[in-house]
Amino acid sequence: MKRIVLLLTIPILLTMTHCAPKEKGIEGSPITQTQVEQTQNELLKEFGEGQKFRIERGVSQVANLWRQSDGSFEEFKTFCEERFVADEAELETLFNKLSFGFEVLSGNFLKISKDLMRPLHLDMGPVTPIDMMFGGFSASAHLSEDLYTSKIAFVTALNFPFYSLNEKTELGPSWTRQQWAYARMGDRFTSRVPAELQQNYSRISTDADAYIDDYNIYMANLRNEHGEQLFPEGMKLITHWGLRDELKSQYANTEGGLERQQMIYQVMQRIIDQSIPQKVISNDEYIWNPISNEVAKDDKTVDASAEPNTRYKHLLNLFKAIEDMDAFYPNMPSFIQRRFESTYEIPVDDVEKLFIDFVSSKQVREAGKLISERLGRPLQPFDIWYDGFKSRSSIPAEVLDNAVAKRFSSAEAYQNEIPNILTSLGWSKDKAKFFQSKIAVEGSRGAGHAWGAAMREDIALLRTRIGANGMDYKGFNIAMHEFGHTVEQTITLHDVDYYTLTGVPNTAFTEALAFIFQKRDLDVLGIKDNNPEKVHLQALDNLWQCYEIMGVSLVDINLWRWLYENPHATPAQLKEATISIAKDIWNKYYADVFGSTDEPILAVYSHMISNPLYLSAYPMGLLIDFQLEQHIAGKHFANEIQRIFEQGSIIPQLWMKGAVGSPLSIEPTLNAAEKAISVVKK
Repeated sequence: MKRIVLLLTIPILLTMTHCAPKEKGIEGSPITQTQVEQTQNELLKEFGEGQKFRIERGVSQVANLWRQSDGSFEEFKTFCEERFVADEAELETLFNKLSFGFEVLSGNFLKISKDLMRPLHLDMGPVTPIDMMFGGFSASAHLSEDLYTSKIAFVTALNFPFYSLNEKTELGPSWTRQQWAYARMGDRFTSRVPAELQQNYSRISTDADAYIDDYNIYMANLRNEHGEQLFPEGMKLITHWGLRDELKSQYANTEGGLERQQMIYQVMQRIIDQSIPQKVISNDEYIWNPISNEVAKDDKTVDASAEPNTRYKHLLNLFKAIEDMDAFYPNMPSFIQRRFESTYEIPVDDVEKLFIDFVSSKQVREAGKLISERLGRPLQPFDIWYDGFKSRSSIPAEVLDNAVAKRFSSAEAYQNEIPNILTSLGWSKDKAKFFQSKIAVEGSRGAGHAWGAAMREDIALLRTRIGANGMDYKGFNIAMHEFGHTVEQTITLHDVDYYTLTGVPNTAFTEALAFIFQKRDLDVLGIKDNNPEKVHLQALDNLWQCYEIMGVSLVDINLWRWLYENPHATPAQLKEATISIAKDIWNKYYADVFGSTDEPILAVYSHMISNPLYLSAYPMGLLIDFQLEQHIAGKHFANEIQRIFEQGSIIPQLWMKGAVGSPLSIEPTLNAAEKAISVVKK
C-alpha cells in the first residue's frame, strides 16, 4: 500500500475554484466581479489581447483566493499589475525559480514528517503518547497560508492558469512538455484551507494509521471447535493484509488448508462487525475460538467484551475532519468529487461504471465456474482471494521461505540486494547502484509501505515487515510490491524533465508498477516458472484480482456517499451502514457467482479506515498493469519502464496513450481472460 502524503497534498493539490467571484465575494474574498473586470481591463490595455486568456484567468484566480487580510482592492489591483509576467523568457525564469523553491519546501517538510513518523512506523519499542503527538504534528500545516501571506502563492496563481480536467483532456494532447509543466504549476494553489483544519486532519489521520498498523492477530492462539491449534507458534498477522495473504497461501495446502481459510474468514467477519473480543487484538495472552467467540486464559474461560466500534470511530473522525474542510472548495464541495476529479483525474461516475461493467461481465462468471472446478467444491466467500492462478501457488511454502531466508534475512540484506534485483530485471549496474543510493530499506511495525521523496536530495523509504527470524516469502512478496513503488518514486523524481511533472498521474499508476514488480518475485529469487500456461494464468489472476478489489472499491465509494447523506451518524450506525452496503454490493455482483447472499467480506479492507477513498487506485492499477504487461512483453523491461514512467504526471488517459498507445480500458483484461478460460479448461 502506498502512503498518500495528505499532510502536504490536501492544502495544494485538491480542486481549483476558478469561477469569477460574485459581487459580494466568494468564501471571504472582498474582491467583487466588477473589480475583477476592472483589473483585467487595465492589464489588457498594457499587455494586449494576446495575453487575454492568462490575464482573465489569473486575475480571477487571485481574486478567489484573496482575503481581507491580504489587502484592499487597490492593493489587489496593484499586485496584479506589478506581478503579472507577459514576457516568455521572464515567465520561464519565474517558473524555474518557483519550482526550485517548492522543491526545497515540499521536500524538507516531507522529510520532517517521515522522520517524526519513525517511532510509529518502525519497531522502535512501545509507542508512547509523545510519539503519537509528534506523529500527528504537521510541520507544514501553516505552509500554505504562509505562502499566501508572503504573496508567493498569488504570484503563482496569477501567472500559471489552472485548467479543468475537461480542458486538460481537450488541450493536453497538443501541449509541449513545458506547457504541461506550466499547467501543473497552475494546479498548485487551488484553495485556502485554514492551518488548524489541516493540523486536525493530520492528527486524526495519524491516529487511524497507528490503529491499523498495530492491529494484529496471534494466530497460534486461535482454536477450532475441537480445541485444536491450526496455526504455528509465532505467527502474528496484521489485518487485513496478513490475514488475507495467509488465507491465500493455504490454497497450496491440500491438508487442512480449507479449515484454516474458514477460520481466517471467521476472524475477518468478527473484525467487520466488531464482535471481536478486545482482549485478543494485538495480545498473545489469551486463547480465542473465533467461531464460538469464547476467550480463555490458563484453561479458564474469561469474560471478553467486544471491541467498542473503534474501527468505525476512526473512519467517522476522518470524515468529520475532511467535512470541516469542504467549505473551502465551493466548486467541489465533497471529498468524493475532489478525490476522483482532482486526485485521480477520472470522474467517480466513470470509475464506478468501469468497475460495474467489469464485475457484471460474463468472463468473471466463467472464471468462477473454472475456480470451483479446480477446487473440487462450491465456491465459498473467501474464494474472492483465490490464488491458484499463480504458478507459485503450487510451490510449497517452505521452499519459498528457504529461498528468501538465504538472501533477505534482514532489512540490511534487502538493501544490499537492491542492485542485484534491478540488474536481474534489466537495469545497468550503474543505474541499479543509483537506485540503491536513493532507496532505504527499513523494518516496519505495520504491514509496510513505500514513502517517496519530494526533493532530489532526499530518499525513498521501503518499509517492510521483517520477523524476528528474518523475512519469509509472504513478507518478500509484499516487499517486492513496495519496492516497485520506490522504483517508480525514484524514476519520476529524478528522471522526469520538470519538477512540476514529477510523480505519476495518480496513485493507480504507481500501484501498477508495484504489481509488475510483485509478479517478478520468483524471477528475482531465481525460481523458474516453466508453466506453458503462464500467460493465460496471469490473465485469469488479473481478472480475479480485479473482480475482488473492484467490489471493495464500490463499497468504499458508496460508504462515503452514505457518510455525506448521514453526517451526524454514530460509530454504531456507521458500522451497520458499512455492513449493509457491503452485503448489497455482494448480492448484486457476487452472490450469483458464489452461491451465497448477504456476505460482508467486502468491508474488511483496512484502507477504508485509514486511507479515505484510496481503494479505487488498486483496480485501476491492475487494469493499467495488465495493459503495460501486454505492451512490454518481448521488449527490454527496464528500458520500457524507464520510458513509460519518465512521462511524469500528465493526465491518466494521455499517459496511457503515450505508454501503450491506447486509453485505460477493461477490454484487454476481459478479452485475454476469455481466451485464457478456453485454454486452461482443456
